[in-house]
Amino acid sequence: MVSFFLTWIVAAVSLIITANIVPGIAVVSFPAAMLAAVVIGLVNAVVRPILTLLTLPLTIITLGLFLFVVNAISLSLASLLAGAFNIGFVVGGFWPALVGSIVLSFVSGVIGRFVNANTLSQ
Repeated sequence: MVSFFLTWIVAAVSLIITANIVPGIAVVSFPAAMLAAVVIGLVNAVVRPILTLLTLPLTIITLGLFLFVVNAISLSLASLLAGAFNIGFVVGGFWPALVGSIVLSFVSGVIGRFVNANTLSQ
């Protein structure tokens, strides 16, 4: 259970850092980032596998590069869902979503490794 909450906090912090780096992505507060992380997690768990399966031929032709577009679509969809519930997470278009998805995965990976390294050493 602690691992779940730690992963959730890492996702929220990564989202805030990404919003500060990428113009066109905005998160209004840390609680909004926590809720947005839940929405992103749900989109990644439900919609993203379906998109990946439907775009598999295009992904194979582009040697996997189309997965960046799938990630951008998933981030944009999460932004639309967050906007529908007035969460305070906004992605301003395709290009911020594309760059944001790359930055978000990088930042999340770096923070996740740092947190896991510190958790294992205790």
